[in-house]
Parts: sequence; C-alpha cells; structure tokens
Amino acid sequence: MNAKFGKSGFLTRFYLRRDWLRIFFWILGLAGLMGAAAAKFDGLYGTEKALNSIAETLKTPAMVSLFGPFSDAVKTNPAIIYAAEMMVFMGLFAAMMNIYFAVRNTRAEEDSGVAELVRAHAIGKQSQLLAATLELIVINLLAGIIEAAGLQAANMTGSTVEGDWLFGLGLAAFGLMFGAFSLLIAQLVSSGRAATMSSYLLLGVLFIARMGTDVKNTDYTWYTIFGWIEKLSIYVDNNWAPIILMLGATVVTGGIAFLVNGTRDVGAGVFPQRSGRKRASVFLAGPLSLVTRLERTSIIVWLISMPILGASYGSIFGTVGDLMKTNPALTKLMGAAAVNQAARAVILSFAGKLSIIVALVATIPALITLLKINGDEKKGYLEQIHARGISRFKIFGSYTLVGLLTGSIGLFLGIIGMGAAGNTTMKHPIALTRFLRGFVGYWPALLVIIGITLIIVAYLPRIQQFVWILPIYGLFSLYLGPMMDLPKWMTKITPYGWINNVPTAHINWGTFSWMTALGLALIVLAYVGYRRRDLTTN
Repeated sequence: MNAKFGKSGFLTRFYLRRDWLRIFFWILGLAGLMGAAAAKFDGLYGTEKALNSIAETLKTPAMVSLFGPFSDAVKTNPAIIYAAEMMVFMGLFAAMMNIYFAVRNTRAEEDSGVAELVRAHAIGKQSQLLAATLELIVINLLAGIIEAAGLQAANMTGSTVEGDWLFGLGLAAFGLMFGAFSLLIAQLVSSGRAATMSSYLLLGVLFIARMGTDVKNTDYTWYTIFGWIEKLSIYVDNNWAPIILMLGATVVTGGIAFLVNGTRDVGAGVFPQRSGRKRASVFLAGPLSLVTRLERTSIIVWLISMPILGASYGSIFGTVGDLMKTNPALTKLMGAAAVNQAARAVILSFAGKLSIIVALVATIPALITLLKINGDEKKGYLEQIHARGISRFKIFGSYTLVGLLTGSIGLFLGIIGMGAAGNTTMKHPIALTRFLRGFVGYWPALLVIIGITLIIVAYLPRIQQFVWILPIYGLFSLYLGPMMDLPKWMTKITPYGWINNVPTAHINWGTFSWMTALGLALIVLAYVGYRRRDLTTN
C-alpha cells in the first residue's frame, strides 16, 4: 500500500500551500457571488406582485432552458426564486473550478515535467493522483461550507437551515463529480490541452442535454447528469437523493481513474497521440501554420460545438413564440397579425439575450489560444522558433490571428446555428440577416476582450490567468444582472455591455467603429510591450 500511496499526505499539503491563492480567489468569487445575490433578493422580490411576475417569467420555455424548470408546488418566496435562478448557474462555475484544479495537478504537471521530478523521489505511484483528489475534496468542502454559511447570514425570506446547507453541499458534490470526470479524462488523453478541452466539451454536452430535456420532458433530465443539480429542489422539497447519486458517480469515476493511472506510463495516455509524419507538411512553413496545426483539434472541436450550442438555443424559438399565439383572449383582442408581430418581437428579444451567451462562449477558444503565447514560452516550446531568427512580430501575430479567427468564426457559426434552427421551428421564419446583427454587433466586444488579454499577456504575464474574470463577469452581469436588478453601470464594465440590444435593434455603427478602433489599438500596444520585454523574465 505504501508503495502505491506513500507521501500522499505530504503532497496534498504541498498542493494546498502552492494553490492557496488560486483556491482563495475561486472560493471568494463563488461564495461572494452567492452571498451578494442572496442579500438582494428580499429587496427585489419582497412583494406579492414582484414574486408573481418573476415566477411567470421563470415558467416560460426560454427561462426554463437557461435556469431549469420552476416549481410552483408551494407558495413562492424570495428563497425559492433565488434557488431557481442561481442553482444551474453556480453549478456551471463549480464544475469549471474543479476542471481547472483537476487538470492542473495531474496532466498539466506531466506535460511540464514536474510529475517526473516528483516521482523521482520516494513517493507512491498513485500518490500524485490521490493528492489531487484530496485537494479537490478539501476545496469543495470548504467552498460548500462557506456558501451555506453565507446563505444563512443572508437569511432570505423562505430560506431554511436545511435548504441552505443542501445548496452549499449540493454544489460541493456536483463540483467534485465533475472534478472526478476530469481526473479520469486526464488519464485517457495525452496532454493537458486535450484534458481541458475534453472536460469542457463533456460539460457543454451535458449542459445542452439538460436544456433540451428541461424544455421537452423533465423526466429525462435525470439522464443528463447535469440535471441532477436541479433535482435537489432546494427550499421546496429539499431532496438529498441527488447528492448520493453525485457522490456515487464520483467514487465510480475516481476508482476507474486510479485503475487506469496504475497501468500507464508518466506522460502517456490510454489514447496515444498519432505518430507524426517523417517530413513536415508544406503547410508548416512558418509560425502561423505551426500555431494553426498545434491548435487544430481544439479549433475543430470549438467550431463544431458553436453551431450546436446556437442550434440548441434556437430549437425552442417556436415554443417561445407560441406562448403569444396560444392565448385565445389575446388573439381576439389584438388580432392574429398583431399577435404574430408580438411573438416575433419576443423571439428577437430572447435571441438578443442568447447572442450575449454565444458571444461569451466564443471568447473562450480565443483566450485559450492567446494565453498560450506565454504558456508555450514558459514550457520552452518557442525556443526552437526563436533560435531560427523568426521575429517576435510573426510569433505574436500568429497567435493573435489564430485566436481572433477562431473566436470570430465561432461567434458567426453560433449565431447562424441559432437562427437556422430557430427558423425550422417557426411558421413565420425571420431572415437570417436579422439574426446576424448579433454577430456584427458583438464582434467588436470580442476584439476589445482580445486586446485587453494581449495587454495583460505582454505587460503583466504573471497575472494572465485573471483575464478569465472578463468573460465570467460578463456572463454574471448580463445573464443574471436583469434578474438581480443590477445598476446599469455594472453592466457597462464589460465590453459586452457596451452593445445595444441586437438583433432587436439596429446595429449602432458609431459604437461598432470606436470599439473596433479601441480593440486594434490595444493589440498594437500589446505588441509593443511584447517586443520590448525580455523573454527570460516571463
């Protein structure tokens, strides 16, 4: 036993000491968001009229696809509204936190050579994986306890001690389950990039599956795994059974991960990388083609995923529009033509909200590529390129162009997928050019985010991971902001909040122009910093 798990406690303490600042910021962000939101809900929904209004909104198919089904089995109160709006959203972030730490402490360490150095000492073969697992358990327990304590401190109307703790511990179990999924994936694939990409792909597929089953038939949500978090029924039934399912899935998946880890070599995956050519392709004639080749799998996966994401949203447009048309009294009062116009307006308004989400998701592959400028440099991957006298302009430009094109094409395909799928469900389709206002409108915001990211990469590389705050805050402020009645200035902090309500409204070409100019200026300024800084000080 000692030969397999020796020094596991030491490694666990080492991981916790090394990662304490990252753990602190993750938990602060998650628990702080939950606590701040909970503190506002009594003020937002303190009246019967406000509760009835938001309850009707949450029952619409559009909101069900985003937040999950809303239960009116008991009298609605602020706590039930809070759980309905926050549970899926917070579960998504809990899963992301666990994916980050799971891959970082396993496959990423093997890629960097750290794992091999550690194993050169007297530690067990399974010790690193066990230490990574124990760290995930500690992080999730700590986050769950702090989140539950924050909800108790907020003392929302309708909340209970049992519900508060179920919320916190439910998120902990849910996050840990996705951490276990990532630990297993890290044993199967051959690189940290592939492990991260595959983990997020799994998360995205399960999230989209949950959306579809929630709208069509909630009984099938049990099969999506992601939907288990909804079945907790917090502040309504307080169902603890899904936590047992989550922990069971964690134990089974974790056990398989240990079995696989015991049979493979360090740095290798169950699915090995395909052998390369004896001679390089003519398309590997420069840094641009090299970066494109290295990112090829990631680019392909993202460009396939984006239209699927858009189509999954668009597939419910017909249901959203039918809410207006299936009201006989409304049809009699307004007339069929007016009802059709009202349904069209509702669909376009909903498409505007979804365009924000598509734009935010399209930002992810762009940022992943840009952050590899420093990541590949630290790992020594760029040494051979620098040794051949290739200019920094070409290196910087190659990563920037690949990131920009991936994000832009992903945004375009996501919007097109949403519009095309939506039109197949509507009796009176809306022109795709109308939906494409979302692409044109949000593209400058993508460019500005890329510019800000490159500024941080060039001038502040040590804190470049904090750039993820930009899309995360954008998602929070624009996705949950209206529900939480956030001040308008808070939605304007993110570049995504500078855009008018497209595709409902026309594109503001003035905003488009100055944001595009700002994004390009930031990219140029970032290149100046990248060209001047010493590579060895990164």
